[in-house]
Amino acid sequence: MTWQDDRTLLILYATETGNAQDAADYIARQCRRIDFTCRVMSVDAYSIPDLISEPIVIFVVATTGSGTEPRTMTPLWTLLLRSDLPPDLFEDMSFSVFGLGDSAYENFCWPAKKLERRLQSLGAAAICEKGEGDEQNTLGIESVLISWSKQLLDKLLELYPLPAGVSIIPESSVPPARVSLNGLGIPGDSIDNIALQISQTQLEDKAAIHPYLPFRVRENKRITAQDWVQDVRHLEFDCDNNDNYDPGDTMLIRTETPAAEVQTFLDLLGWAGDADTPMLVHHTFHDQSLPHLFSEPTPARTTLRSLFTHNIDFRAVPKRSFFQYLRYFDEDELEAERLDEFLSPEGSDELHSYVTRPRRTIYEVLTEFRHAKIPKEYIFDIFPPLRPREFSIASSKKAVPNEIHLCVAIVKYRTLLKVPRQGVCTTYLAALKPGDIVSARIQKSSAMQLPKDPKTPIICVGPGTGIAPMRALIQQRISNGAQSNTLYFGCRSASKDHHYASEWASAESRGLIYRAAFSRDGPEGQKRVYVQDLMVQDAQTIWEIVGKRRGWLYISGSSNKMPEGVKQAIREAAQSHGRMSETEAQEFVAGMVREGRLFEECWS
Repeated sequence: MTWQDDRTLLILYATETGNAQDAADYIARQCRRIDFTCRVMSVDAYSIPDLISEPIVIFVVATTGSGTEPRTMTPLWTLLLRSDLPPDLFEDMSFSVFGLGDSAYENFCWPAKKLERRLQSLGAAAICEKGEGDEQNTLGIESVLISWSKQLLDKLLELYPLPAGVSIIPESSVPPARVSLNGLGIPGDSIDNIALQISQTQLEDKAAIHPYLPFRVRENKRITAQDWVQDVRHLEFDCDNNDNYDPGDTMLIRTETPAAEVQTFLDLLGWAGDADTPMLVHHTFHDQSLPHLFSEPTPARTTLRSLFTHNIDFRAVPKRSFFQYLRYFDEDELEAERLDEFLSPEGSDELHSYVTRPRRTIYEVLTEFRHAKIPKEYIFDIFPPLRPREFSIASSKKAVPNEIHLCVAIVKYRTLLKVPRQGVCTTYLAALKPGDIVSARIQKSSAMQLPKDPKTPIICVGPGTGIAPMRALIQQRISNGAQSNTLYFGCRSASKDHHYASEWASAESRGLIYRAAFSRDGPEGQKRVYVQDLMVQDAQTIWEIVGKRRGWLYISGSSNKMPEGVKQAIREAAQSHGRMSETEAQEFVAGMVREGRLFEECWS
């Protein structure tokens, strides 16, 4: 049997937050409609050398920071950039790329664009033009994903027509559930015992590459003023033998949904009576992803209560696909009519106003669509996974052995809805007390590295909670005896949200050059000052460090105007004190990136 008869294709996704994984699942469901069987895998779980033998590959690639690829994609990208690869390496591969990004930021969908160009330079043939999903669109990336997927299916059908007697599955057909559930009904199995068994299974799972481990809370302290608008926490965890981390690494934390909220949701669905009945979860459709524990060959044992506590997020803002599934299972005339309006091309603005703009949650939506009868086996199809959240580590193991510190802004804000919106994981972290245990793991990163020579000067720029990885870098440098350290910090008020102020004052006696911008402390009507403005003021010193002494630059914080403003300050210093032209200054900054002297760890 040839692969054309087999009709299989590979979908590789590279994600940070899970959006690219959701897009890959959607593409697989669409390809299933034209009789293709898909393998959907994270790029870091795939054997890269096998790529040369794949006939059809769809890449789904997110964008991180200011235009870099997700960490999971770095090994593949490093391999593809090798100069000794032959130009016909992928001559037998047909491929397409869908990128996810935000056009408000620099280098929109840049990893997807670079990947497409590189694959073509190595002989691969593009099936169709790459797609570029934009978070700035009314429905986010889904609006482009839907139209691009139709284009992909059309091209696939041109290249690989349907076998005789096979027809396209209509979009209105209900897709099969990705799991089957089998109740066990074993008396005496409490939810606590089952949760313990699940946790133990995961810890003992030898196939797990990155197991989660228990970390005990040492301290949870608010470091902004009590009357300040934002609650920022300094958290400390005991890590004993689990302190294999370096500056730039992150901590991936699994969150839990409060028991009272889980019970309320189960009552809403009418599932409270079965909430604690043990059951087995069988992964039946492998072209749709599941949380790791449930994607193993052996069925996983759990309960509905445990799933909604540990694995499924009903407090998320739903995507369009949620409403599509909801429509399958809602036969009430008025509710079905409203769902049809949301799902129509003309209803995208209405759906945006109903869900995205006010950040309405899945729970809140279901309180208004009470006639929807969701089959339990569709639990992983209609509800998104409760994904772990990633936080930059704010400490150095050299400075604080057997400890890990975080600096976390607690997410809470208001929309048009009466109930304030809250971050799922940060709300969980805010409630932690000393002695509590969290399930987490260390995520290694190559995004930030320190120069091998401690005499090489560095500049760290970390406004707001962007100070977290900068604190780790500075602690490490001081512990190593390095003297040439400069730190730029920015916040609104010196007295309200000046994170770690006393530490920086102490570090100045050990050679730290500290510059802080307080954007709201100036006189009314005066131009606000940010970190990039201080760097423009310090142009001569900046050029001395990065130009003459070939120092390294680190940028961390929000991917708004700050990262580009910092790089522009470097360009201006190169022009005013390095006597470079504008073009030469731009090339100088680009050269710092190529040489590994400029690192960015930014988020939207």
